[in-house]
Amino acid sequence: MIGFIARRLVTMVLTLLVISLLVFLIIKLPPGDFLTNQIAELRAQGEAAAMAKAEFLIRQYGLDRPVFEQYLVWIGVWPGPNGFSGLLQGDWGWSFEYDRPVNQVVGDALWLTLLVNFTTVIFVHVVAIPIAIYSATRQYSFGDYLATFVGYIGLATPNFLLALVLLYYMNRWFGISIGGLFDAHYANEPWSLAKVGSLLQHLIVPTIVIGLSGTAAMIRRMRANLLDELSKQYYVTATAKGLPQTRALLKYPFRMALNPFIADIGNLLPNLVSGSVLVSLVLSLPTVGPILLAALKSQDQFLAGFILMFVAVLTVVGMLISDLLLAWLDPRIRLGQR
Repeated sequence: MIGFIARRLVTMVLTLLVISLLVFLIIKLPPGDFLTNQIAELRAQGEAAAMAKAEFLIRQYGLDRPVFEQYLVWIGVWPGPNGFSGLLQGDWGWSFEYDRPVNQVVGDALWLTLLVNFTTVIFVHVVAIPIAIYSATRQYSFGDYLATFVGYIGLATPNFLLALVLLYYMNRWFGISIGGLFDAHYANEPWSLAKVGSLLQHLIVPTIVIGLSGTAAMIRRMRANLLDELSKQYYVTATAKGLPQTRALLKYPFRMALNPFIADIGNLLPNLVSGSVLVSLVLSLPTVGPILLAALKSQDQFLAGFILMFVAVLTVVGMLISDLLLAWLDPRIRLGQR
């Protein structure tokens, strides 16, 4: 197991290096960047002081160098104007649009994004798994048909549309605003128990909206997997020998039916980040999705590049976690053996 983890860590590092190169080159593909476009506008307006500052930032971050050298400076393996100062050294760059360091722009948004995604993952599994078990063990019952119908509705309803509906009716019926993750007067205040309570209260609606489609899809897939496992001989034999049905279900078929979902952990977190951008815009959530969208539109390369690398790290770490959980969950899997 230790050897497997060591090999996977080396593979993760190499994968992240390749991803970082692709991210940087793709961001550089459109002609120009934020600063060069800004300098062109300032020249047309005759603003010499602001233009001098923009030219200083170009030299400061090596944007006047060849593209591959800019990449090496960005990741921190090539000396820039300030020596070795890049992602590896904890320098995430400068956001030209916000005129602040990237770590200040995304500081709170990063952990709030992780919090929203974590609660969404918990919601999806806590809601979907019991419904799927009930639906599979009572096939063609009224509850099974009801779960199927609700699942189709969940898959067919766009999450941003559901967010708009809830935003309207929560304000109309109860007179409360569900936008954001805090009440307005807590936005710029330090953390306190009252602010944490406001955060937990505001997490409910985004968690349901973002997790609805994933919950519906998981119910359908889990039900199908369980029905396939329940028809196999090992389960029929276990119940025929007197093993209680609930124990036989949870000990064998349920564990086998979980395999595809454990394997999907690596894709789940980045998909939640990218798939919740519209919901974040509708509900005014302070997550990284809207920041990434604005950064890509304005060609703010360091801000966009860091957020994309953050999503890439989530992916490779999720893949490692899913592999370890699969080895623990399924005795048929043995790591490191041919």
